[in-house]
Amino acid sequence: MSLRKCLAAAMAVCFAVSGSAIAQTDGKLKLPEIKYETYTLPNGLKVITHEDHRLPLVAVDLWYHVGPLNERAGRTGFAHLFEHMMFEGSEHVGEKAHIKFVQGAGATDVNGTTDFDRTNYFETLPANQLELGLWLESDRMGFLMEGLDRKLLQNQRDVVRNERRQGEGRPYSVADEASFHLLFPQGHPYYGSVMGSHADIEAARIADIRDFHQQFYTPNNASIAIAGDFDPKQLKELLTKYFGPIPQGPKVEPLNVVTPPITSQKRQTITDTVKLPRLQIGWLTPAAYTPGSYDIAAAMFALGSAKVSRLDNALVYKAQVAQSVECDVDSLKLTGMAGCSVTAKPGVKLEDLEATVWSEIAKLQKEGPTAEEIEAYKTTNLSGKIEGLQRLGGFGGVADTLDSYNQYTGDPGYLPKDIAAIEAVTPASAKAAAAKYFTKDSSVVVYCVPGEKVLHDVPRSPDNTDAEVKITNPYTPEFEKSQDWRKTPPAAGPPVAVHLPVPQTFTLANGLKVFVVEDRSLPILAASLVARAGSENNPQDKAGLASLTAQTMGEATTSRDLKQLADAQERIGTRVFVSTSMDGATAGMTVLTNHEHAGMDLFADVIQHPAFKAEDLDRLRKQRLVGIAQEGDSVSAMVFRVGPKLLYGDQPYGNSETGTTESVTALTRDDVSSFYASHYGPADSALVLVGDVDQVEAKKLAEQYFGGWTGNASAAITLPPAPELQPTHVVIIDKPGAPQTALFAFGTGVPANSPDLPAVQVMNYTLGGSFASRINMNLREVHGYTYGASSRYASYRGIGPFQAGGLVRTDVTGAAAKELMGEIKRFPSTPPTDAELNEAKVARIQSLPGQFETSYSIAGSIGSIFLYERPLDYYAALPAKYRAVTSADVARVAKEDVHPDELIIVAAGDRAKIEPQLKDAGLGPVEVRDIHGTLVTDAK
Repeated sequence: MSLRKCLAAAMAVCFAVSGSAIAQTDGKLKLPEIKYETYTLPNGLKVITHEDHRLPLVAVDLWYHVGPLNERAGRTGFAHLFEHMMFEGSEHVGEKAHIKFVQGAGATDVNGTTDFDRTNYFETLPANQLELGLWLESDRMGFLMEGLDRKLLQNQRDVVRNERRQGEGRPYSVADEASFHLLFPQGHPYYGSVMGSHADIEAARIADIRDFHQQFYTPNNASIAIAGDFDPKQLKELLTKYFGPIPQGPKVEPLNVVTPPITSQKRQTITDTVKLPRLQIGWLTPAAYTPGSYDIAAAMFALGSAKVSRLDNALVYKAQVAQSVECDVDSLKLTGMAGCSVTAKPGVKLEDLEATVWSEIAKLQKEGPTAEEIEAYKTTNLSGKIEGLQRLGGFGGVADTLDSYNQYTGDPGYLPKDIAAIEAVTPASAKAAAAKYFTKDSSVVVYCVPGEKVLHDVPRSPDNTDAEVKITNPYTPEFEKSQDWRKTPPAAGPPVAVHLPVPQTFTLANGLKVFVVEDRSLPILAASLVARAGSENNPQDKAGLASLTAQTMGEATTSRDLKQLADAQERIGTRVFVSTSMDGATAGMTVLTNHEHAGMDLFADVIQHPAFKAEDLDRLRKQRLVGIAQEGDSVSAMVFRVGPKLLYGDQPYGNSETGTTESVTALTRDDVSSFYASHYGPADSALVLVGDVDQVEAKKLAEQYFGGWTGNASAAITLPPAPELQPTHVVIIDKPGAPQTALFAFGTGVPANSPDLPAVQVMNYTLGGSFASRINMNLREVHGYTYGASSRYASYRGIGPFQAGGLVRTDVTGAAAKELMGEIKRFPSTPPTDAELNEAKVARIQSLPGQFETSYSIAGSIGSIFLYERPLDYYAALPAKYRAVTSADVARVAKEDVHPDELIIVAAGDRAKIEPQLKDAGLGPVEVRDIHGTLVTDAK
């Protein structure tokens, strides 16, 4: 195929978010301007670029216009399988080397995702590694099949099926899939799971993969968006160098798929191993970016998406017959889908819940949403879109947004049109949409009730599958030789200076410390209040007190009840949250600066004047008790309740932060109000302000909203004692019928303020702290036992836990446990090599700027400076500390802080199937305990 050498004519475009009709309580909003350039290479690859020099980062976001939409019967899940195959290594990059290159370069947000209409791959890299990203992405676009073989395919079939099993193991997953089967006829692209069926995944063969790649993974069926710190002239040259030689692929014809309407209600009852029944109702709705899609989203916001939506108010808050209500709208290319899931409280009939749901829908159809509900929908959407623009790459960042608009509208600059369409929604148009789409006759209804979880797994293919298949290289020897230059990875550009924020500080007269980080790039203010009010302060008989106190704080204040507080937040597009960790409590919000005073007023009210109303506390207590009972539905929840308990015993580090049935039942309003009075106050808290604010403005805000705060909280904290370590042994928690085993080893780690922390973090990067770590490469990439395995050292003020493991196939639980422990046991005697050490240090240093992309993430990092009494330049000085870590340091901490002979291996799964395996594994004594950690003495 001949390749034209000239670029298509470049067309520079810019767009600005137009004026908003949304109410502006504090003044006119400074709307962001986003400039982009787009051009098309001769082979059809569409390029979209956006310059942003705030941080030395660049995001590469590549979208292929292929998903289940393009799959044929019997080959479902191919697009998602390909998402995995694309990380396995291409001809010039090498087997399983892709992820090592990007993580070793300090990339963040490295991932790939598949949806019904598209597949995307993205990474945010240090700016001097842009060429590396283009080399990697171009090689797997043009030369993937030359680097793949049947063994790699078998491995990724295993990994993908483990991912599916992981989803199947989640409560109510079988009901979710049943809803899709009712919404769409068999054979429709949206009928099944994006992952495909077990049978189709296992049936994938190397020839099928080759054909799929050559048809859809081509430059003319893709767009690449690049956002960040780059030189546009150099970028165009690099794109031409790396992507230009890749031949254009076959034309992908537009699909003509008709989604048949639902004209008569469809119903099904599904059983699952759950404690509580759940009602699910779904509808077909307008496709993405069509006018009706905005109206139906606004109607759904009023019905079930707002904090105190109509369904929440009726079922969760007033009648208290539902544990939770979850409603959303997902708009895609062919059609949209809207749905609500309502989980019943114990003893409540799904028929009664359904009757209430239809009653509330009838009211919405008759009366329509209020003007206030529509304004809240608009403001919440605008806030979300602007906040997303803080990030460069995937999951809704700038590059991802440009690619998404291009995918669905053909216009990367669709943002102002998108916002205009949101602004055009009225109460009348939302009412009409609810009347048209939320009907009984056009609905599907699924009842999910306790019972057996019925899955459709299939056996693994024989090891010699595809052994005789010969793959023909699509390229001529001459073309292959002309591309030999790709075998040499590009060198990094000049080192980028890593400048991490050092906050400005001042202290109010009442003792409140204030930290300020200015960032004028977007009209956003993030506010965070950090207090030493974490779960480490829970009295022994009051587990869960700290987290219940924080949760209740966010419900109502002395001047605003639950609905008034929620409505006030949504009117300005924010939500004030209060949460706890083991060491502290954090209240936070992100607000557009035209609402900063209204936001700060709400924020201060939640923190300083919590109502702790008896009815709110009682409702939250009941919900929590049900939630604790529901932990038995999840093997992961079971492991992380029992593991710390066995390691630390009856002390805060050993107790779940949510508490126990007994402790939560006994908690009173006096307990909660007393805990608040003892642990929340200006003298032992810090206010963090980040974003479109300078120190002068910050002082005014802090004085106005927190200058009058009083309280007697003190910094006195008694750290829990270090646990008495036990010889390595195995604990089984029985979950009959579980499709996977949650397998984790628990041991002790290091305190958050340990001088060895940088060395431990560098060391753990190689052990289990990265995708390319020894643990993950062994369990996932070599053996295919898991979708992912890792290790981590939790940062507690005292000696926190070390945890290592993942979710593994039931039939290989014993083998996976042996491999996991083998890696941990070998590590102290075989610490990271010089190459691994250098990769870990570079990755830790170069990934640091990615932690400071958003005002919210900056506020979180700065809050930890107060919480752990770190110096103000802690993060600015961290790169030098990582650079100073030596091989001797890593070898020392590997011996001192990895304890293979003093670990508790906890496995939650189907005891009948995993107990014999774990006994045969020879890892130590095997015992069985229940979800409370109590020894089970019966013999099996």
